[in-house]
Amino acid sequence: MELKILSFEWESFVNKNVTSVTLLTWVGEITVLENHVPLMTYVEPSTLYIDYKDENGVSYRDDFAVWRWVVEIDWGEMKILTDMLTDIADLDIEKVERAKLEAEKLMERFANSKDRMDMAKFIEAQDALLKSIAQLKLYDLKK
Repeated sequence: MELKILSFEWESFVNKNVTSVTLLTWVGEITVLENHVPLMTYVEPSTLYIDYKDENGVSYRDDFAVWRWVVEIDWGEMKILTDMLTDIADLDIEKVERAKLEAEKLMERFANSKDRMDMAKFIEAQDALLKSIAQLKLYDLKK
């Protein structure tokens, strides 16, 4: 199966010898294999698992932290468009942990506020928290 991942953060991941892709969608975790029925769904913040073979038939696995967007599956082809595609090699764990703490503090402040809550800021903090959690999960996998 051919897999194309397009991200706003870095160019992309493309491989024509993918054997399976496991990702979290809005209805739960799915694994996509060759000749999966056509499907279009949303990607949730999570870790994306890709199993593929090189030109010599040797199996490999790559894992990425992904953010929301969309996935399209068509017979023998899969495309993922995401806001964030983080490889373990690009992960700054200290920066991610700081971002998680900041997001948690912001969310707590908004939740405990007796004044009207600024929902846009709360959602922004929640998004930052979910991104951090996806990246920390990737880091924990590769320890």
